[in-house]
Amino acid sequence: MADTADTDGQSQSAAPEDQASPGDQASPEDQTSPEDQEEQGNQEEGDQEDAQRLRRINAWAAAERVLIRAPMNLSLGERLTALAAGAGAVTDLDRPADIYGDGVVAELEERIAGLLGTEAAAFFPTGTMAQQVALRCWAGRTGNPTVALHPLAHPEVHERGALGAVSGLRTVHPTSAPRLPTAQEIRDFEEPFGTLMLELPLRDAGFVLPTWEELQDVVAAARERDAVVHIDGARLWECAPHFGRELPEIAALADSVYVSFYKTLGGLSGAALAGPASLIEEARTWRHRYGGQLFQQFPAALAALIGLDQELPQLPSYVAQAKVVAGALAEGFSAAGAPWFRVHPEPPHTHQFQVWLPYGADVLTEAAVRQAEETGVSLFRKWYPAAAGPPGTSFTEMTVGREGLQWTADDVRDAVREFMERLV
Repeated sequence: MADTADTDGQSQSAAPEDQASPGDQASPEDQTSPEDQEEQGNQEEGDQEDAQRLRRINAWAAAERVLIRAPMNLSLGERLTALAAGAGAVTDLDRPADIYGDGVVAELEERIAGLLGTEAAAFFPTGTMAQQVALRCWAGRTGNPTVALHPLAHPEVHERGALGAVSGLRTVHPTSAPRLPTAQEIRDFEEPFGTLMLELPLRDAGFVLPTWEELQDVVAAARERDAVVHIDGARLWECAPHFGRELPEIAALADSVYVSFYKTLGGLSGAALAGPASLIEEARTWRHRYGGQLFQQFPAALAALIGLDQELPQLPSYVAQAKVVAGALAEGFSAAGAPWFRVHPEPPHTHQFQVWLPYGADVLTEAAVRQAEETGVSLFRKWYPAAAGPPGTSFTEMTVGREGLQWTADDVRDAVREFMERLV
């Protein structure tokens, strides 16, 4: 719902004395062109969107109960305070600051290689760059620039075609089903490819994962085709409970792995590419060529180390609690008489999952904001129109973090009831 009031809550309709009379018509040179009218309309829409976004952020920030308090919604001062408070526990602050990747950045790289059980790791300012470089290196080594991945994978949906536009790579899709490809689909795929990229979990399909046995079989099928395997592990940290395996065993299935520092771990930015020492050495060269050799990166490196210390050990509890929350959501929707709903996947594979309801996204987001403003409880955040799925439905992404551990199933069911009341 668009806001129609100004900052002091009054209507923005013009007063009679502000309205133009017939004699005040503009001359032709003063009249607004269709292009200017469109630009003005776009500006007004943008202002409304900014106001709505600020309202949502303020409502979520002020809410007393949330499932996760996302670091990206903290103020600049709060982020700086948290970084300063945690930095001393993860490194020696009397050492010199990093310059072109030494110091605390090199320390972080060693930490990642140790956590994943790889020979080496390299820090990158973005995951997009890390994966561009990894896939480009593998294309050169295999002699095949074709990458097999899911059409919902991050490079296909969120990177503006960068694999082809920047790195000259070609992508193919062994499956379009909303899940990772099966081993048989890899074996039967009619086109050759040099690299199989697996996003674990597949975020845009609902943070879904295969079973451990299925993952092993898919990797084996790729090996049968002489392809290398790269894992998009932006959210790999939270996969271990589902697979029942430690991170090094998961990473060992692949030839290279990318991990993110700002998603699950709550860092400022940055990523790492991990794998064989020779690959990482080559990746450092391409990182420089792609503009990723930054002068100093200690804030991002420190935030990543803090996340590894503070958030990584908590992830199994978040994953377990997500199952409690998901089950209570389903019970709450049923009790509230929701005409249709879906919690996907059920149970969740990680601490993140989707919820679908048969209402417009704006209606659902408005109800979520009102609930936060009126009750101090923020159960849902922003909702999105469904690009796929039943017509007239919308979905939201759920994340259970540290704050969500305090919720009982009854708390969730009560919050669902209060939310549904605001849809009537």
